[in-house]
Formats: sequence, C-alpha cells, structure tokens
Amino acid sequence: MNAPGDVVDGRFELVERLGSGGMGTVWRARDTVLHREVALKAVRSDPDTVGVVRERVLREARALARLNHAHVVTVHQIVAAEPHPWIVMELVPGVSLQRRLDDGPLTPVEAARLGRQVLAALRAAHAAGIQHRDVKPANILLRPDGNAVLTDFGIAALQGTTALTATGELVGSPEYMAPERIRGHDDEPAADLWSLGVVLYVCVEGVSPLRRPTTLATLAAVLDAPLPAPTRSGPLTPVLDALLVREPAARPDAARLDAMLAEVEAGATPHWTRPTLTAGAPHHQMPTPPPVPTPTQQDTPRPTVPQPPRGPRRRTPLVVAASAALVIATATALVFALRPGDTDGDDKADGTTTPTATRSTPSPTPPAGTPVGTPEGRWIAQLHSEPIASGTAARDRRLATIRRSVPEAAVLRSDDYASLRSGYWVFYAPGPFPDGRAALTFCAERGRTTVNNCLGRYLSTAAADATLQCRPPAAAPTGSCTRTD
Repeated sequence: MNAPGDVVDGRFELVERLGSGGMGTVWRARDTVLHREVALKAVRSDPDTVGVVRERVLREARALARLNHAHVVTVHQIVAAEPHPWIVMELVPGVSLQRRLDDGPLTPVEAARLGRQVLAALRAAHAAGIQHRDVKPANILLRPDGNAVLTDFGIAALQGTTALTATGELVGSPEYMAPERIRGHDDEPAADLWSLGVVLYVCVEGVSPLRRPTTLATLAAVLDAPLPAPTRSGPLTPVLDALLVREPAARPDAARLDAMLAEVEAGATPHWTRPTLTAGAPHHQMPTPPPVPTPTQQDTPRPTVPQPPRGPRRRTPLVVAASAALVIATATALVFALRPGDTDGDDKADGTTTPTATRSTPSPTPPAGTPVGTPEGRWIAQLHSEPIASGTAARDRRLATIRRSVPEAAVLRSDDYASLRSGYWVFYAPGPFPDGRAALTFCAERGRTTVNNCLGRYLSTAAADATLQCRPPAAAPTGSCTRTD
C-alpha cells in the first residue's frame, strides 16, 4: 500500500493521491531529478495475473508514449517496478470535465467544441491501434484555457477482451459503455464513439441517460432501454441521434462526426440521415428506414456484395460471466437478455465472401415504416449483394465501406421481395429513382460505373419483376430499365 512520501524508482516522490478507478490509482508526484511535478499511475492487478497485466500495461504505455497530440495526455516514462508497474505522465493543471459539470451543463456549442477535441484525441489513438474503452467525463481533463486532454487509455485492454476481472469487478464505467462492448465485441473504434455520444449527452442535458441504481440494471439499460429525449441539446440533437444507435455500423465514422460537430460549433444544425439498421433503438426517435432492395436472378455475373446489418433479432438469454474462460477463475456471473452472435465468413481479396455458416439465418422483422412488399414497387440502385450465410460482421464492414462514398446507403434481405433472388443481403441507395436509368446516373455521379458496384433494380412483391434490371453504363444502359405496364 503506497502512502505520501514513498519514492518510486528512486526519483518520484508521491505527494498526494489524485484518484482511483478502473485498474489504477493516480498520484501527484515530484520528479526529484528534473524538479517537476508529474502524474504517477500505479496499475494494480489480480494476484494471479500480475505477469499478464504487466506485459499489457507496458505494451499499452509504449504505444501511448509514441502519440504526440495536443489532446492526448503525454506519457513520459514507464517504471517496471515491483509489485506493479507505474506509468509516469504529464500532470495536467485544471479540473476534470466531471468536476466542471458539477457547476452545470454546457451549451451545445461548448459541448461540440469539447467533443471535437476529444474526437481528435480518439482519432490519433485509433490510428495507432489504441482504443480508449473508458471515455467518460472523469477521464477528460480541462486545462486552464478550456482545452480538453484525454487520459486513462486502454483500461479494459489490460485485462484482455472482457470487461470483468477475476473477482467479478467491472472494468470501466457501465453507463458509458457501448452495447457491443458489454457483449464482448469492442474491437472497433465505433465503441469509443458511442461513449463520446453519452458524454456529449451528459454535457448538455446534465443527466446520465442510462445510469440506474445498480450495475446490472445499468448494463441492461445500455443494451435495451430507450434514451430519454434530449431537451437542451438543440443543434447537437442530430449528433446524439447519430451516435447513440446500438448497431455500430449505423454510427457515423470519425470524419463525418467531426464535420457534424464543426457545424454545431459554428452555430448550425447538422443533417444526419439515419440508416435503416435497427438493432436496438437509439433513443426518442426510431429510424425512418429507406426503401429496401434485394438481389434477384441476373443473366450477368452477380455483383459481389458483402452483407449489411439486419433488423431486430430475436433475443435469447446469454450469460456474461467473469470466469477462467474469460479472464481467470472465480467470477460473478451476469445474466442478460442479449442478442445471439452470428457466424462470419472470410472476405476474399476480390471483395467476395466465403460463407462459413451452415445454419440458415432467420428472416428479421422489417423495421416499422419500411415499405416491404408494396405492390407498386420502386427502383433502387443496388450497390452490392452478399449471401446471408456469410455473417453479419462481414455485412457490417461492407456497409461501413460503402457509406464512405454513398452515406445514405442501406441494406435489406432479399427474402422480403419476390422480385429479388432469396438468400442475400442487398446494399442499395434508396433514391427515389423514377426508373433504372436514373439509378445508374446516380451511381455514375458517385464513381460507381460497373455492374459489380451498381445495378438499377426494381423492388416489389411480384416475381415477374425480377427481369427489371438496368445495367451500366449509364449513357447506354442494357437490360430492362423501365416498367411497361
């Protein structure tokens, strides 16, 4: 047990404890060699995992030490002492965002400015292969000039892929955790963006939308509870709507998010077209899904298409336990009603996916408001298609890739339309398009000029409409591009 006056590594004298949480305790310390104050973090661990934690701490700290960013706390040194390692960091003068919020909420413009700075720190870390995993107001420090500094990176990574320690302790802050992290799938930067969304909500609304009286209740709320409609967020509302959706692939990427926050900072209200993904509702509004297209029998080679996110799935009980299989022995079992996982395929270099799942995937119920099977039908621009059996992870990755050039892109199951060949996810631009030629023109404007990345398709309940396929080039299309009846 450390106490003020203790000296670490023969040079760092502990002055006072600044805080404790996650897996570490932070001290104000005096560097007796360079005569400056620093922050010293003692990283604790369970007795049986000291060696594993030490290696992860050192790896994480070395990666952070390579970052040189104005909004990322600077790591000066790593001390591999016994019985635990220490990380020597800059001592940031000022207060934490959590302390600042004790004085009242921020305005939407102030929150957007702070959000952009935290986002810049996350982007730098993500580019270096580091996820934060515990973005919350207590880990955002505010310098005297108001600029934000993000600290305490990679806490959950110190114990592996689970958020639980061997004693059943939750690592991280439940109310700020992304749903996918609770389910054990937090290997994408989108998890940090969800957490940033909750931070922004707290900044402007002054309340934590998912906090409940107990940890279990909070985790359950993160997984399924609708978020209270914000009342003070004003122009920041579209940002919250965009971030606080439970399908990671439906959130904007960092570049798009920065552009939206910049608009709010400038006093404007950004526009966000919410995708059709509905695996867990964001908050007060349900997504208004665009029309849904699907693949059909084609007389030309099928466009290679990865699989996109699907609609709400049936829930089955799933036990999240901190046990030897997850981290070490003796854990507290947490039981939640979680969604089942999916079997993924392997993406090939040519963009196709080799299915590895042998079981059939149940057809999800279409989102409310989706025009499934409307007799009059509609034209869409099919951008890609992929066998449903290839798995949802490949689908989500493909959708995220397509949205870089076509932000309004959505996805549907071909089984819901008789005009499409069953068994596929179809990625598409909803239009509306008066005919197939208009869909091809849209694609050409987005740089999609081949049958493998654009095809005018007609979406309807009539099997005879499967022949309505309009193929590029847009200037001289082939196939059936209009309806004659």
